Amino acid sequence: MITNQLALLTLLSIPEWSSALIRPVPGISAAERDGRTLHRTKRGWMWNSFFLLEEWTGSGKQYVGKLHSDMDTEDGSVKYVLTGDGAGTIFEIDEKSGDIHATRRLDREEKASYTLSAKAINKTSGQVLERASDFIIKIHDINDNEPKFSKDTYVASVPEMSSIGAFVMRVTATDADDESYGNSAKLVYSILQGQPYFSVEPDTGVIRTALPNMIRENREHYQVVIQAKDMAGQMGGLSGTATVNITLLDVNNSPPRFPHSAYHLSTPESAEVGSSVGRIKANDADAGVNAEMWYSVLDGDGQDVFSIVTDATSQEGVITVKKPLDYESKRTYSLRVQVTNTHVDPQFGHLGPFSDTATVRIAVTDVDEPPVFGRSHYIFEVDENAPPGSSVGTVSARDPDATNHLVKYTIDRHTDLERLFNINSNNGTISTLQALDRETSKWHNISVLATEISTSLQTRVPVFIKVQDVNDNAPEFAMYYETFVCENAKAGELIQTISAVDTDEPVVAHKFVFSLSTVNPNFTIFDNEDNTARILTRRGGFSRHEMSSYLLPVVISDNDYPIQSSTSTLTVRVCACDRSRNVQTCSTEALLLSAGLSTGALVAILLCIIILLMIVVLFAALRRQKKKEPLIISKEDVRDNVVSYNDEGGGEEDTQAFDIGTLRNPEVIDTNKMRRDIIPEMLFPFRRISPIKDNTDVRDFINCRLQDNDSDPTAPPYDSLATYAYEGNGSLAESLSSLESSATEGDQDFDYLSHWGPPFKKLADMYIGKETQRET
Repeated sequence: MITNQLALLTLLSIPEWSSALIRPVPGISAAERDGRTLHRTKRGWMWNSFFLLEEWTGSGKQYVGKLHSDMDTEDGSVKYVLTGDGAGTIFEIDEKSGDIHATRRLDREEKASYTLSAKAINKTSGQVLERASDFIIKIHDINDNEPKFSKDTYVASVPEMSSIGAFVMRVTATDADDESYGNSAKLVYSILQGQPYFSVEPDTGVIRTALPNMIRENREHYQVVIQAKDMAGQMGGLSGTATVNITLLDVNNSPPRFPHSAYHLSTPESAEVGSSVGRIKANDADAGVNAEMWYSVLDGDGQDVFSIVTDATSQEGVITVKKPLDYESKRTYSLRVQVTNTHVDPQFGHLGPFSDTATVRIAVTDVDEPPVFGRSHYIFEVDENAPPGSSVGTVSARDPDATNHLVKYTIDRHTDLERLFNINSNNGTISTLQALDRETSKWHNISVLATEISTSLQTRVPVFIKVQDVNDNAPEFAMYYETFVCENAKAGELIQTISAVDTDEPVVAHKFVFSLSTVNPNFTIFDNEDNTARILTRRGGFSRHEMSSYLLPVVISDNDYPIQSSTSTLTVRVCACDRSRNVQTCSTEALLLSAGLSTGALVAILLCIIILLMIVVLFAALRRQKKKEPLIISKEDVRDNVVSYNDEGGGEEDTQAFDIGTLRNPEVIDTNKMRRDIIPEMLFPFRRISPIKDNTDVRDFINCRLQDNDSDPTAPPYDSLATYAYEGNGSLAESLSSLESSATEGDQDFDYLSHWGPPFKKLADMYIGKETQRET
């Protein structure tokens, strides 16, 4: 318990101060004080520091110390003033007596010292009696803070099989108390939980192993509780704890072991190469890379037929098929398999060996297999143009099972869409159905199916049929030749070199022979014996006027068996050439020249024809256009003129144009008709409404309406054309137009519509019904 004590006041000599007073210091007797000899040249304040205990628990304010000046006669005229850290808030001074008190409890961990300044002044005059001087109030520490670790929980690891004293980790705690004052911040570490496996150094907090050869496979995780206690671990000290989770790291100290010495597996004989037969696995108590294993086949009669690979994920040995299996040939196999750790630590080699072996027996089961062909593919040859039914070759398949079922053969027609081949379903002989042409297709690829009759199991094999060439095509010109001979050519002059091609494929090479079918008096041929020939002239003096071209039959033969030959015709044109044998003109132009026309004349004729054609086209275009006549030929001539317009009218809907009825009946004259080619004198003439009589001819009606329209100043311009329809007389139904209808529909009687027959029934119902409703 903290007791209320008086702070110590130590006065130091300050030369520039005057009138200083030495206050009694607790713990120093008056005799000792009187025995001292003080030497001062000036009087002033004398003190060192004030000391105050933290976390004071007494009632009221905590007394710190007292300030006093020897100029204070204690008559109340001196006033003490305190400034600095906490003055007026944390610390206060009695301005009369100079007593300093702390107003609240202080914590050294928040602030360890306070620097303040004090001075004495005359209360009446305000004169400074003692100049301001600084002093320090120090807070004495008490053990009020427990040690704290940087973490509540630590995670550490150490390899298994470690020796005693192996370093695990170091934990550190801190104490907020003052390390320089007592043992409040002196810590001692101890282990509360985790013995006897681990220990901790008291001064450093280093955790080490306390037992040798701890095995991870037995126990992997440990929880250790470490305590840090202040006051050097003595009674009454404060403490803090932290938890350390320690994991033993794995080392390769456990060899792999097969749980069984022998394994039995089975696989069907139809298993494909590379397929899995089964899996075996050895146990390894280690973890991670220390548990990785590698499987291999040591020996056995099945080491050439089976193999084993390691599954890196599951660490299992996967036995796979290495070669095709046959139940009828061998039914059981034996393997000796070994497993070995891939990462062996020599430090723990004495715990080995780190490998193990086991025996694997594999049984092959019987499967009803499809037929098997004697070859993986077949290649046959057949002559082209061989007659239908000719044999191509024979395929053979058998049932590999012991039952040896019968097999039938068919051709997959998807590979023989033209149905060129057939196969004997019993013995597999392939024959032709049509004659083959090598020049169309040299190879035919088909698929033959072998099917067991009892089980319908099926196998296919590719068959490649090569069509052998037969010399059945005659050679012909290699290209089309444009051959000409000059009029001034001489005898024996070369005019063309020809060659030939043959679509057949000879055994050695093509050999063509060239000749003329008959002796020609104009040309001859010379065989170069290299599959080419030269065409030569026999004479000179060729003339285009006599013969413009010559036809020369050339016979081309090959040397295969049977010999094939053909006759190709070479057209030789006669042309005019210069001295260097360069062609100028040929026979087509020669015919024109024979008429005595030169090239310039031909060009002139062609130009004349073009000009004539252009004139005809222009004349036809002008004829299509009509010349427009002026509306009024002379400005002074204002008589009525017949004006011709090229614009079309608006049809029956154009009711603002000329009067068609007047044109048809010239005797109908309206005296009041106004001129439409000049501005009318009356802007708003009187409009006369013509009376409409019952059953009046439509001509009279149109004339009346026309007169009204001509007298209307708002009518369209004079160059408009009004079209009126004229129905004429004699209609039994009379006019249905609304133009001559009365002012209201009620004045008309529509009963006659009911007598017109079925076509007008709907119309009669509409109008008669309306009249009935109106009367109602």
